[in-house]
Amino acid sequence: MKHFVITLTRQFASNGRPIAQAMSRELGIEFYDRDIVEATAARLGLSVREISDSEDTHSTSFFRSLYPLGTGALSVQDELFQTQSNIIRDLAKKESCIIVGRCADAVLRDRTDTLNIRVYAPYEHRLRVCLDQLGMDERTARKMIDRIDKSREQYHREYGGCEPDYYSHVLLNSARFTVPQAAELLCGIARQRFEL
Repeated sequence: MKHFVITLTRQFASNGRPIAQAMSRELGIEFYDRDIVEATAARLGLSVREISDSEDTHSTSFFRSLYPLGTGALSVQDELFQTQSNIIRDLAKKESCIIVGRCADAVLRDRTDTLNIRVYAPYEHRLRVCLDQLGMDERTARKMIDRIDKSREQYHREYGGCEPDYYSHVLLNSARFTVPQAAELLCGIARQRFEL
């Protein structure tokens, strides 16, 4: 089988993760998301929760709470990104796969065997996903959408050096499709791109 890597960036509650999982099943390739967090935590000797919290907030105040008195919060944050980048490169080298988030599109920007996808949806659609699928109350949902979107965009700008859609080959409005429809459409694009 031809070697290829699909990266997927997404807005919070746009169904990007379920779409990536469905694509993984349809294409018969591995799916990586939380596995990268677990591997990063193991390499850095931090808990999965500490890594997850840092991703969800992406602020230097988080690292200052871990490493007070000016002991290099920014260098720890940089080390976190560098470790995740190394894991992403290792995964991409090892096998065909789908990698969700973590600036994988920017990390792998020099590879020619990638398909970079950005999944987005209108705010109201994402709010409905939070309420109906994730079981959140409206106030919590609105806060999560705003906080996580802002954090992901800031992280991509800082560590990817660009806006989250800069390296994208495909932009998909997930409000227009069901998860299976979106996965089927994107798998079709992948099959064409990689001549599968």
